[in-house]
Amino acid sequence: MARILIAEDEAALREFISRALTHIGHETVAVEDGAEALAVLQRDKQFDLLLTDIVMPVMDGIALALKVTKDFPDLKVLMMTGYAAERQRAYNLEMLIHDVIAKPFSLDEICEKVEEALTSDRSLMKPVTTADEGLRSKE
Repeated sequence: MARILIAEDEAALREFISRALTHIGHETVAVEDGAEALAVLQRDKQFDLLLTDIVMPVMDGIALALKVTKDFPDLKVLMMTGYAAERQRAYNLEMLIHDVIAKPFSLDEICEKVEEALTSDRSLMKPVTTADEGLRSKE
């Protein structure tokens, strides 16, 4: 199945997610913050999905998603949060990430969202850019 990197600062939830995804056949690596996730990705680029919390110490999920989608454009990103305001921040990244799942979630819900993210077509998403397309002439 897939290799999934989980970045979640709450140990019990990190273990719950890891066990759930391992149970349905995925290989998981779980870390406690965004900086650690980035270090893992730089050492081992063979992941199919990054599942990250938004609110974490050291490097939050938004900063992690921005860095990952730039440096690892083929890696799919699924975010999770228990904070409505943070969920809105993540939707500003809608062209970069697959989705945001609200906490608390059930085992079935997280497994379903992971499967959706893994089977989604990333090529339909626009690439990351810093160019202001509105200033270009239309000739």
